[in-house]
Amino acid sequence: MSSGRHLAKGSPTPDVPEDGILRLYSMRFCPFAQRVHLVLDAKQIAYHSIYINLTEKPDWLFEKNPQGKVPALELVREPGPPVLTESLLICEYLDEQYPLRPLYPRDPLKKVQEKLLIERFGAVLGAFFKASDGGEIEPFWKGLDDYERELSRRETDFFGGEQTGILDYMIWPWCERLELLKVQRGEDYNFDETRFPQLTLWLERMKRDPAVMAFFMEAEVQAEFLRTRSAGKPNYNLLVKDA
Repeated sequence: MSSGRHLAKGSPTPDVPEDGILRLYSMRFCPFAQRVHLVLDAKQIAYHSIYINLTEKPDWLFEKNPQGKVPALELVREPGPPVLTESLLICEYLDEQYPLRPLYPRDPLKKVQEKLLIERFGAVLGAFFKASDGGEIEPFWKGLDDYERELSRRETDFFGGEQTGILDYMIWPWCERLELLKVQRGEDYNFDETRFPQLTLWLERMKRDPAVMAFFMEAEVQAEFLRTRSAGKPNYNLLVKDA
């Protein structure tokens, strides 16, 4: 695993061992990249993390991935080697390629239903970003209502059942950032535990999940990164001790 230092324009190609292990190009504060870290860690798949400064991307990144996007997963054992992008596609590939500890339901109908819930969450995360930027917060709560009802209907500890599944991990990065929203909104923050009793319990269970704990970030650190980004000088290396 990387120390967390983000590589920028002018940095040499990272010295990663030629050991056949997956390489994940990531950014420590990106919720979409976090999805992939969660799946890799939950399935205990070995990988190298290579963190990228998205403001000043290194030139060699475009040789690996012409779009220059993260997350991007380099399949070093495949001819090419190919580089996959888009968090949902990467996660689905990983679940199919590494069948131990399956995250998607194996039943075709249940798998499609889970994918639909993940797709619908796109509107919820959009509402989150607007609330985080100072917009109305109620549309975000309204979006979470559907997932409160779904978890209540399932009557399980997690969306995946008695253990975490793909839906848990795909929505978690924004649910982890509820504390960030609390820091940002101050007195305007009005998460109602009586409105979300099942999600409230779920949040606490998720915080104890090993994959979540491995990538968890305190709200104050997330808020500080956003503050530096708003000031035009994003500090990607906040978590690096000698940064």
